[in-house]
Amino acid sequence: MTTESGRPAAAQAPAPAAQAPAPSSLPVLLSTALTTFDDLWSPRIVTRVNDYDVRIAKVEGEHVWHVHDSTDEFFLVLDGELAIALREESGERTVTLPKGAVFTVPRGTEHKPLAPGGASILLLEPTGTSTVGDRHDPVPAHVDATTGHALDER
Repeated sequence: MTTESGRPAAAQAPAPAAQAPAPSSLPVLLSTALTTFDDLWSPRIVTRVNDYDVRIAKVEGEHVWHVHDSTDEFFLVLDGELAIALREESGERTVTLPKGAVFTVPRGTEHKPLAPGGASILLLEPTGTSTVGDRHDPVPAHVDATTGHALDER
């Protein structure tokens, strides 16, 4: 991936990692958790499972083409519809996920999530994984380059 000048894109430093919450002995109602923030493309960490964050996010419009070199990325659509454009060895394709659908982007696959009509999603990723991956195109202002925020943060 390159910058507009044709040089390789430098990794944008993600925002500092949130103190991920410890697993709770109380249930988390995702519909309620989603009402606690309005930021788009800025995931909130709702809990942790072993070394993985369970994150929720509100999304609308386009993210950025990016790659996670050493981890898969799991998506569950809670509301709305999410499309994920993929650049694979066989060419480009887009998968469309309606509410309730899941999809895993394999590690090393360049991808760009998009939700023209908006969506709420759940992500499962290793703690510390950047939302813009290890390599990415220039990050637009509406995309939060972060490793996740606590629910009550920001």
